Amino acid sequence: MTRPSGLDLYTRTARMSSARVIGAYSTSFGLASRLLPRDVRGRVADVYALVRVADEVVDGPATEAGLPAADCCALLDELEEETLRALARGFSANLVVHAFAVTARETGIGEELLRPFFASMRTDAEGTSAFDPDAYRTYIHGSAEVVGSMCLRVFATEGAGVRIDEELEEGARRLGAAFQKVNFLRDLRDDVERLGRVYLPGVDPVHFTEEDKNRFVQEIDDDLAVARRAIVRLPPGSRRATSAAAALFGELNDRVRQTPADELRRRRISVPTPTKVSLLTRAALGRVPA
Repeated sequence: MTRPSGLDLYTRTARMSSARVIGAYSTSFGLASRLLPRDVRGRVADVYALVRVADEVVDGPATEAGLPAADCCALLDELEEETLRALARGFSANLVVHAFAVTARETGIGEELLRPFFASMRTDAEGTSAFDPDAYRTYIHGSAEVVGSMCLRVFATEGAGVRIDEELEEGARRLGAAFQKVNFLRDLRDDVERLGRVYLPGVDPVHFTEEDKNRFVQEIDDDLAVARRAIVRLPPGSRRATSAAAALFGELNDRVRQTPADELRRRRISVPTPTKVSLLTRAALGRVPA
């Protein structure tokens, strides 16, 4: 076998770095992605890695390194502009950005999805502490729904491909939104105490009630129901992996539902590893209900 060289070697190395990011940071999403065909899995890792790096700029590590908020905002601006330049050029000296740009160019991910994502990340970097309903919807669109749309463009490249229509777009957006909302509920304590943020509109985190919890749990149920109707139309490998991810977050939402609201303010809910493995196995065998 001929050893890759030049741009091929650089791109392969960049994609290896993306795979390391998803392996280091992701649990449920990373496990589900193992059900994807290899080329699709690699492209999903490229998307995840860029999203994760941006998230780390605004959610702690940059601050831990001693950067003030203004510098974090500047770093995020630089990352956005470098990503857009790489999308136009097909190359970046930043390995994660380069891998993302290659995948974006291969799959049709464009500026219309990138700009809203970075706008939501900028909201975090600027220190927004509370969200009204409009800001909540805008934030979720940029931080989660467009990421779902990016992944959909990757899934559509599997095998003979699939034509993306409004039902698939809506399903991808709603799945991304469901993941984000589940994380808002399970990370309630950390968001408030460490980051000083209250993402859920109309909620007093000190007096988080069962009514508050159930309202957002129902939103998540509704999002997952719409997503599942679209998932069945994805190519086989992407369908199995996405069904697994939906099942994992559905299980997590059920555990949130069963946890008293005052307990959610004190500890982070998770799905035990044996349950994750069982759900992934069922998805791999096509036994996760649509």
